[in-house]
Amino acid sequence: MNKLTTIKNVVTSKAGRGLLQIRKVSPEILLVAGVAGVITSTVLACRATLKVEEIVGDALIDINKIEQVAAENNETKYSKKDAAKDLFIVRVQTGAKIAKLYGPSIAVGVVSLACLLGSHNILQKRNVALMSAYKALETGFNEYRKRVVDELGVDKDTEYRYGISKVKVTTIDENGVETSKMVNNINMTDSIYAREFSEKTAKEWSPNPEYNLMTLKCRQNYANDLLNARGHLFLNEVYDMLGIKRSDAGAVVGWVKDNVDGDGFVDFGIYKDLNCQEYVNEYGTSWLLDFNVDGVIFDLI
Repeated sequence: MNKLTTIKNVVTSKAGRGLLQIRKVSPEILLVAGVAGVITSTVLACRATLKVEEIVGDALIDINKIEQVAAENNETKYSKKDAAKDLFIVRVQTGAKIAKLYGPSIAVGVVSLACLLGSHNILQKRNVALMSAYKALETGFNEYRKRVVDELGVDKDTEYRYGISKVKVTTIDENGVETSKMVNNINMTDSIYAREFSEKTAKEWSPNPEYNLMTLKCRQNYANDLLNARGHLFLNEVYDMLGIKRSDAGAVVGWVKDNVDGDGFVDFGIYKDLNCQEYVNEYGTSWLLDFNVDGVIFDLI
C-alpha cells in the first residue's frame, strides 16, 4: 500500500510539474499556434479563391437559363414569380457553396485570432502581477531601510546597502616612500539600481578623475534635459549614456516629470560621501552612482 501511494505521488508530482511547465510556456505556444493558423488560413483562402470562379460561372449559366426561359414563355407557363423564386434559389445555393468553400479558412482564422488574443491576455495578466509584486518588494525594501536608519543610523544603512568594507591600500611615491591608508571597498553585486562607474563597468570611464567628474555632470544634465523634454526617462537610457550594461529593472523603472512622489529631477548621486575627492583622485578609479529613480514608470503615468 505504501509503495502504491509512493508511486501515485510520484506520478501526480510529475504530471503536475508537466502541467506547470505547459502553463509557463503557454503564451509562446498560443503565439506560435496563432501565427501558424494565420498562415494556414491565408493558404486555404487562396485555394478557395481559385474555385470561386467556377462556382460563380455555373451560377451565371443557371441565371441566364432562367431569364431566357422566362422571356420565351408567357405568364401561364412560367410566371415572373416563378422566375424570381428560381433566381433566389440559385443565389442562395451559390452563396452557400462559397461559404462552404471559405468556411475552413474563416474557422482557422477565428481560432488563430483567439490564440493570439489569448497569448496577449496571459502576458498582460502576468505583467500586471509582476508590477504589483515589484511594487510590494520595493515598498518593503524602503520600509526595511527606514527601520535600519532609525535603529543604526544612515552610515550603517549605507554600509549594508552597498556591501562596504574597509581595505588597506598601500602606495609608493616616486621617492620610494610607502604610504598605507584604509579606504572603502564597495561590493556592487547586491545593489538594485546603483552602479560602479569604473574601467571595468563603464565605456565612458577615463583614467583622469577630473574628466570622469566632467563626464558625469554632463550626462546628468543631459538626462535632466531629456526628462524635461519628453516627460519621462528610463534608467536603461541613463545606463546607455554612461556605457553601463543595461538591467532588467532598468527597462521599467525611471523618472516621470512632475511626479508628486519623486524628486522631479535626475540625480546620479555624484556628491555622496563615498565619492569624496580624496578617494576618487588618489586611490583610484571608481565612482559609486546611486540613481534616484521615481519607481516603475508605467505605474506613474
